Amino acid sequence: MPERTQEFGKYGARGIKGYEAVARRLDALAGFVVTPVTVRRGLLARLHYLTRTPHARAAARAAGLTVTDRTLRAWLDGRRNPSRKNLERVETAYRTVRRHNVARHLLGRLNREGRGTRVEIHPLNQSQVPRPRQRFVEFRALNIRRWDRIVAAWAADDAQALDDAWVDQIVDLGSQWGQYEYVTNVGFAA
Repeated sequence: MPERTQEFGKYGARGIKGYEAVARRLDALAGFVVTPVTVRRGLLARLHYLTRTPHARAAARAAGLTVTDRTLRAWLDGRRNPSRKNLERVETAYRTVRRHNVARHLLGRLNREGRGTRVEIHPLNQSQVPRPRQRFVEFRALNIRRWDRIVAAWAADDAQALDDAWVDQIVDLGSQWGQYEYVTNVGFAA
């Protein structure tokens, strides 16, 4: 069984860890607000999402947004602007709460009552690797039936747990799974 890559990119190969590509795809499926938090419209969209119900406010506080209700009202009314540090807190709290809210829905869509979801794995980019050191790595597709650990680790923003859950799934590729630890893209739909 192959071990994990120790010196990725030593000869010029390019790519990202597979679990990072999965996290990016799940983020795209979650449908975050596109407008940056530094723009008034983006800030208001995030604040409305985080303050529209008492449950949302409690989740925002648990996620690290610990400003007073008076400060939140001032931000919403436009009387005051948040500092850069508070903008980062708003963004972090928004992403955390959004991931938590969307996780259950995504899990149901990805598991599809036990049928799973087809995942396309695009191999790493070897265009900069000298010809004698290149290896043949083909495009692969597999069906993942159990997304529970992957989505739970993504929702918790736990990179190590997401990496472990992803590797547990790609082991189904057989003895070649180590070649797909680094990829250019991982594609799936929900």
